[in-house]
Amino acid sequence: MAYGYGTSRRSRSRSRDRYDSRGTGSGGYYGGYGGGGKGGGYYGGSYGGNGGSYNNTGLGGGLREQDWSQVTLSKFEKNFYVEHPDVASMSQDEVDKVRKDRQITVVHGKGVPKPIVTFEQAGFPDYILHEIKQAGFEKPSPIQVQGWPVAMSGRDMVGIAETGSGKTLAFLLPAIVHINAQPYLQRGDGPIVLVLAPTRELAVQTQEECNRFGRSSRIRNTCVYGGTPRGPQARALANGVEICIATPGRLIDFLESGRTNLRRVTYLVLDEADRMLDMGFEPQIRKITSQVRPDRQTLLWSATWPKEIQGLARDLCREEPVHINVGSMSLRASHNVTQYVDIVQDYEKKDKLKQLLERIMDGSKIVIFTDTKRAADDLTRMLRMDGWPALSIHGDKKQEERDWVLQEFKSGKSPIMIATDVASRGLDVKDLRHVINYDFPGQIEDYVHRIGRTGRAGAKGSAYSFFTPDKYKLAKDLIGVLREAEQAVPPELEKIASQSSGGYGGSSNGRWGGSRGGGGYRGGNGGYRRY
Repeated sequence: MAYGYGTSRRSRSRSRDRYDSRGTGSGGYYGGYGGGGKGGGYYGGSYGGNGGSYNNTGLGGGLREQDWSQVTLSKFEKNFYVEHPDVASMSQDEVDKVRKDRQITVVHGKGVPKPIVTFEQAGFPDYILHEIKQAGFEKPSPIQVQGWPVAMSGRDMVGIAETGSGKTLAFLLPAIVHINAQPYLQRGDGPIVLVLAPTRELAVQTQEECNRFGRSSRIRNTCVYGGTPRGPQARALANGVEICIATPGRLIDFLESGRTNLRRVTYLVLDEADRMLDMGFEPQIRKITSQVRPDRQTLLWSATWPKEIQGLARDLCREEPVHINVGSMSLRASHNVTQYVDIVQDYEKKDKLKQLLERIMDGSKIVIFTDTKRAADDLTRMLRMDGWPALSIHGDKKQEERDWVLQEFKSGKSPIMIATDVASRGLDVKDLRHVINYDFPGQIEDYVHRIGRTGRAGAKGSAYSFFTPDKYKLAKDLIGVLREAEQAVPPELEKIASQSSGGYGGSSNGRWGGSRGGGGYRGGNGGYRRY
């Protein structure tokens, strides 16, 4: 059996309504957020909906294993990199300096291309350079400096970088070059580029970048995710798209029903692979990738490098991948984010939150994270009844409402968004100034990813966290993250860490390490930075 791609080469010349002030001096907002939620009457979740929960049981059971040894594969091009003369002339000392200055580590790989330092050195055609100029970017980000030469060379790659590092363009711009070198799609063909993403929000944001940078080449794309009607997505796939951005569940649905196929995919991207594994999608990822020809180019992106991701990378990258790490080789938070930690009891958190909002709320966007969907809705209801312009987003909201909440938040009409971890990775919102961990997450990795929503693209941000005694096992890891970022460590947190190895034992006032000396956001003893 052979898959014929045709003989012509692709030539791409085608080529609160508003809120009212609570008063001068308090910094808060009073109940002037009129109109309620979509359709009216929104009070922290009354809109309802359960279409977004992640239930992966049985997904992919109908997909037949592809025996690629019985398939005659048409050849395709994937190496488009021409080294710029300025890059070719760089000495090894100069290469090392470029990498060191940008905290780039080539963890593994033979014959790794030298890094570039300007957009012109990346080897992109003029139509992509024009889009970059139109976007107003001044210089490549560190992951782009090393990632673009690798991806443009057709190499498999593992990229480990913190959120907000510019990784979307690190894989997207080479993908556009890749597409423009392939034969045109024929009737019945699936996509050429497949991007797998863990959440609908990240998938939609990736599609927005595809629309932005693929327009000059007239590259078609679609975004495939659950929680919305299948019809429009199925029609887009049937009409033919060069790029498909998908969450695993809905893509498997379409593959099992024969609505699309992956036989034309030669450029495969797994974005936030660690998050997809956290959500239980590893079996589905393996089923999906088994439908893609084995000689594809594979790029795997992750914020962390646990053993599960290492195993997935070994299995999916058929050629020896180039492994790039940007930043510290240990877990680290963005140095553009000022971190504040307050040791509190659970019953104190609501009052603490209101006090904090009074201090920091000036119309800037704020994301508040909770551990559960119910907590998100309850907290939203409480804040709205107190006059704060807050909306919530989580996996049990219908997609229509989730899209509406994000739009209200991004536009600034509702500058407070309360979210579960469904929005904690990949959510790219401009001018997000503050992140509040109302519930401290159960893993330190999630803490880093949550606070990474602010302080992006060189901007400054702040993260405020309520740390309760039941999270004592995370104290040492949190201290490590704070110290790496040169942040102040509360003495009480150090006491918790020193006592955690001996078991949990509180003081008479329920605190680790005794009285807080009148602590809180304002003033108090202890010698550490207050909010």
